[in-house]
Amino acid sequence: METLTDPRIERIAWQTRRHFLRDALGGIGSIALASMLGQRCGADPAEADSGVVDPLAPRAAHFAPRATRVIYIHLTGSPPHLDLYDYKPALVKRTGEDCPASFLEGRRFAFTSGVPKLLGTPHQFAQHGAGGTWMSDAVPHFHGIADELCVIKSVFTEQFNHAPGELLLFTGSPRSGRPSLGSWVTYGLGSENANLPGFVVLISSGVQPNGGKNSFGSGFLPSVYQGVQCRSQGDPVLYVADPPGMDRRVRRLSLDAIGELNRRQAAELGHPETATRIAQYELAFRMQMSVPDVMDISKEPATVLEAYGAVPGASSLANNCLLARRLVEQGVRYVQLFDWGWDFHGTSPGEDIRDDLTAKCRTMDRPIAALIRDLRQRGLLDETLIVVGGEFGRTPFREGRTSGGTTLGRDHYPDCNAIVMAGGGIHGGISHGATDELGFTIVEDKVHVHDLQATILHQLGLDHTRLTYRFQGRDYRLTDVHGEVIRGIIA
Repeated sequence: METLTDPRIERIAWQTRRHFLRDALGGIGSIALASMLGQRCGADPAEADSGVVDPLAPRAAHFAPRATRVIYIHLTGSPPHLDLYDYKPALVKRTGEDCPASFLEGRRFAFTSGVPKLLGTPHQFAQHGAGGTWMSDAVPHFHGIADELCVIKSVFTEQFNHAPGELLLFTGSPRSGRPSLGSWVTYGLGSENANLPGFVVLISSGVQPNGGKNSFGSGFLPSVYQGVQCRSQGDPVLYVADPPGMDRRVRRLSLDAIGELNRRQAAELGHPETATRIAQYELAFRMQMSVPDVMDISKEPATVLEAYGAVPGASSLANNCLLARRLVEQGVRYVQLFDWGWDFHGTSPGEDIRDDLTAKCRTMDRPIAALIRDLRQRGLLDETLIVVGGEFGRTPFREGRTSGGTTLGRDHYPDCNAIVMAGGGIHGGISHGATDELGFTIVEDKVHVHDLQATILHQLGLDHTRLTYRFQGRDYRLTDVHGEVIRGIIA
């Protein structure tokens, strides 16, 4: 895929060549240049009439994709992976012992100092599915879909605080300003449905992600590629409805007038945000009809609502999982779900990794299991990539601030984490990677978050090293200068 350049620079370059050819060759070069320009603009009549290329038009992948769309379910705050997927019997036996000094040397923790106590899981683990995947009793609905799941137990990051960790995971940088994963995907592939956004964001638990809107923003990419946040309560998209006193006919007339002004400005200045403005106005007009319909889960059969645990009109991860299925069914390229409440430090009510974690998992594993089954039944799972996880892992020891209390919690831990994937050409029923017997260090098949990003793009037919955008004098990409595709998990 070619790197996009700033249209203003491209326009200046063409003007410079034209002036040179005119002055040097007595205008003969101008004839040739006019022919070249005609070839560039004549590919599509609608495009030629408007003079503006639709930035969300579908584009070909670098190679044949295994998946055509993504549903990424981010459990904001990071669930304790040692209590869900990464079983450590040796750690259970040593619960309450002082953490060995060798595991603490050179490491920094968000809220723990001194010598903490080792903490094995209080949950019961068992193997499930033909692949014998280890899972705890906190995620009982996952047991029945174990053969659809790939559990990556060897994910790591450099960030041990929430916002930087989330930004690194979704934008490739721990600092604000880079495009998010969904923005890179829609920039690379465009949108399959002209009446819906290519990148939709759904937020449950009423709290924005730790990285704020930067976690689904477009960064330095044109803003047409940013995530569009939809709501399961009230108007699906804020301010998309016609204002009082304006019907659809009047809105169409006003958009036509504004569009003509924008097209003239685009022809004169060539600014990429002008094309974005035109595309977003037109998309918003079409969304007035399409979004309320696709966001209305009350049209689903009672059996489907029951399977997800969804309640029409509520704001929940269950509703958002069902909405995600409806959106990808309509061709939305990338759906990002954020669910708050997974920061199990054990320092506040509701943060104990025993009953409180089980209760929180009830809001998650049932709808996600239903989503995967639903996609399978509809023939959509093979082309829809599902990703579930947090921004980092949790410590194999007790959070320092809870050492004298009765509540059990874990601190942030960047060195080891588990991510679950399904569908989209990913091998189901396997576990990938391993940590040591106490869960402190990865000992097999290390997976950096840049590797995860590279793999998601690869399954969509995109080479992460070629998906670039020129900004401030150099080419940027989601994975920076890192990232390797995780070949061992691809079916």
